[in-house]
Order: sequence, then structure tokens, then C-alpha cells
Amino acid sequence: MNPRLVMLALGVGVGYVLGTRAGREKYDAMKAQWLKVWDDPRVVKARTDVEDYARQQAPIIRERAEAAAKAAPGVIADTAKDVAEKVTSTAKDVRDQAVTVAKDVRDQATTVAKDVRDQAGKVAADLRERGEALVDSAVAQAGEARDRVLDTFDDEEDSPSS
Repeated sequence: MNPRLVMLALGVGVGYVLGTRAGREKYDAMKAQWLKVWDDPRVVKARTDVEDYARQQAPIIRERAEAAAKAAPGVIADTAKDVAEKVTSTAKDVRDQAVTVAKDVRDQATTVAKDVRDQAGKVAADLRERGEALVDSAVAQAGEARDRVLDTFDDEEDSPSS
């Protein structure tokens, strides 16, 4: 059986199950049909043949892989050297970018700090003016209150005592 056809059928089946709103009945029907196909003697034989072939080929593939690994130390060393060079280059690039970003952040932080300092100075001056105005107002009110109290005492002294 063609593997592409099996993958297509599997994809269509999964898409249908996930896309349908028919619910559990459609799923159960498709599952039953799939089990029929899966348990079909021809499919069972194909599965068994593939498993047997894989078991036969595994030792051969392993031997070839070991031989290739033994024959390729120079390739591995060259690859490792290339990787090391690329890692070094990338690390330098990252370092340079980090330095650039750090300088940008420093400059922006300095600008923001200056703006905050200027704004804080303005707020402090405004608060100082308001505080002085409040003090002047409080002194004036206290003076007026003192004058009223003194007027009350003067009125009491001026009035005839009996």
C-alpha cells in the first residue's frame, strides 16, 4: 500500500473527526471502520512484514553507522571547530549588541532622570510658594483673631463696672 495514500487517508479521517459536529456516533462508526481495516489480514501481514524487515535491517544499519562514526573523526573535529567559531562569533555579536543596548538604556535613563529632576524642582518651587502663601494666610488669620480677642478685652475694660 502506498504510504502517501495512507497518510492522506489518515489526514482526511482526522480532519473529518475534528471538523464534524455529528458527535460521538460518527466517531464510533469511524473507529469501528478503522478497526476493521487495522485487523484486516492483509494489513496485519503488511505490519508483520515491516516489523520483520526492520528487525533484520537494524543490525546492518547499526554496523554502518558505527563504521561511519569511526571513519569520520576528522569530519567531527572540523564540524566542532566550525561550531566553536560560529559560537564565538555569535557571542561577540551578542556582547556588542548588549553593550549598545546598555548604552542606549543609560542615555535614556539619564534623560529621564534629568526630566524627573527638573519636574521635581518645579513641583518643589510650586509647593514652596503654596506653603509660603498658606503661612502668610495663617499669620493674617491669626492676627485678625488676635485683634478680635483684644477688641473684646478692650470693650470689656471700657464698659462701666457695677
